[in-house]
Amino acid sequence: MIRFENASVTYPGGVHALKNLTLEIPDGEMIVIVGLSGAGKSTLIRAINGLVPLTGGDVTIDGVSVRKASPRQMREIRSKIGMIFQTFNLVKRTSVLNNVLMGRLHATGTLRSLIGWYRPEDVEIAMRALERVDIVEKAYVRASNLSGGQQQRVGIARALAQEPKILLADEPVASLDPPTSHVVMRDLQRINRDLSITTIVNLHFLDLAKLYGERIIGMRSGELVYDGTADQADENVFRDIYGRSLTADDVMGEATTAAAAAL
Repeated sequence: MIRFENASVTYPGGVHALKNLTLEIPDGEMIVIVGLSGAGKSTLIRAINGLVPLTGGDVTIDGVSVRKASPRQMREIRSKIGMIFQTFNLVKRTSVLNNVLMGRLHATGTLRSLIGWYRPEDVEIAMRALERVDIVEKAYVRASNLSGGQQQRVGIARALAQEPKILLADEPVASLDPPTSHVVMRDLQRINRDLSITTIVNLHFLDLAKLYGERIIGMRSGELVYDGTADQADENVFRDIYGRSLTADDVMGEATTAAAAAL
């Protein structure tokens, strides 16, 4: 269980990225967060693993306060949370397998991590993670030789190698084409359903949000303005979340339907 209780984040200069957010996320749920740039989506996600510190209120994970956590507690919290980034954040000069094995660093001794000497069981975990995203055949390929979509799937595998309880994905398809976006979102959806890992995804494209989100959270100017099912989120709801009429940039449009049907 993730619980926000009157959580607030105010950045230097007085920008209120989160305003008294109260929200509960049960174990095993898949949530998509939508809103304009600057609405607080990334701040919400990064507050869960403490990458963005709260300035008010609290966020707890299974009853443990992130805001009040000691350095040791914070390491334990982060070891259970996999993070997937928009820009992939891979080490391009090394292999796919080595990138995924970095997800095992929390369970690897200092000496082993320094020399890259992983236990056989860690290699097995990494290979299973690559199988989950259907890219195991690229295990020994240099990461720089992969397409953007393949790199993002490696990023997902790296997060999975942590054996996390929670997956956070911050705009994971922002730089991908429609067919590849669906591959990545279907990977996340399948992982959520098969492994019951709580999955929280920031998205810009509203049709993707409706297609893959069991529950949609709408953010506007740091505040929660919608919390409901994808079926309930019609065009009027999205207009309220965005505070304006929707544009072609807010959806993938016909490409979304065609790509989804082809998979």
